[in-house]
Amino acid sequence: MNLPKSVEMIEVCPRDGFQNVHEPITHDAKVAVIRQLAKAGFKRMEIVSFVSPKAIPQMADAREVVEDTQQALRDNGVESVALVPNQRGVETAVELGINEITYVISVSEKHNMANVRRTPAESMEQFKALIEEYGHKIRFRLALATALGCPFGEVIRTERVAEMARFGFDLGCKEVMLADTVGMANPVRVTNLMEPLIREFGADRLIMHLHDTRGLALANTLAAMQLGLYKFESAAGGLGGCPFAPGAAGNVASEDVLNMLTEMGVETGISGDELHKAVMLIKENIPAPIVSHMAHLYKQTTCA
Repeated sequence: MNLPKSVEMIEVCPRDGFQNVHEPITHDAKVAVIRQLAKAGFKRMEIVSFVSPKAIPQMADAREVVEDTQQALRDNGVESVALVPNQRGVETAVELGINEITYVISVSEKHNMANVRRTPAESMEQFKALIEEYGHKIRFRLALATALGCPFGEVIRTERVAEMARFGFDLGCKEVMLADTVGMANPVRVTNLMEPLIREFGADRLIMHLHDTRGLALANTLAAMQLGLYKFESAAGGLGGCPFAPGAAGNVASEDVLNMLTEMGVETGISGDELHKAVMLIKENIPAPIVSHMAHLYKQTTCA
């Protein structure tokens, strides 16, 4: 098989996973999980989103989470990533010393309206203005939601995805992330979308964010790897989803991705033991179901 020698796993549970948990998560639990994930060997971690607490109540203590985890991230060589939807969020990220900002624009017009109450064109104009004002202070990356399928039935054209990715790169983004926001993709769809993007932009500039709604996230990861892609976002415990996308289930679980890569001899730099501890912390302290395959195996101590 044509596989990369190593893969960068980018952990997103503290942001994408936690924000979709309905019951309140204590501040101490968030901090403990992030600190433990930092020990596992991830080099980038999306830890918060700076959004209105009215929109995402779980992120009401985002500032304090950053302040209480910053040292642990630095000590373990982990760069912090935050999702921001507006100028205020960018200013907060800069003030707190966040390393990288994720700005999300949906390829789907209906999803973008549901997500941020703007058309994709309006979001693109805002993103351009933010980079022009703050691009010299902090690193930006563009995330394209619903790049592999829309929950509202819109047809997602590869040409449109490429156009929006080109827009991000032309503004100076080093990377663009492609998200299967509701887990509608399959290996053929991944191949059909990513092959032309890799030809135009190169695999080193693209990140994939896959959801496991229909149980195909690992298959889609493998398909992407065989195309040469080697940067993937995942969430410990398989937590996540999208509050503004009907039917969206969790992200692909970090421990499942790690298990697959390790079994295939692909290097990640991630410690399975330390990640296991983080998943157990999530299981014990976060009011959300753990859906990963490996988490179920962790519980087994004997074989029948």
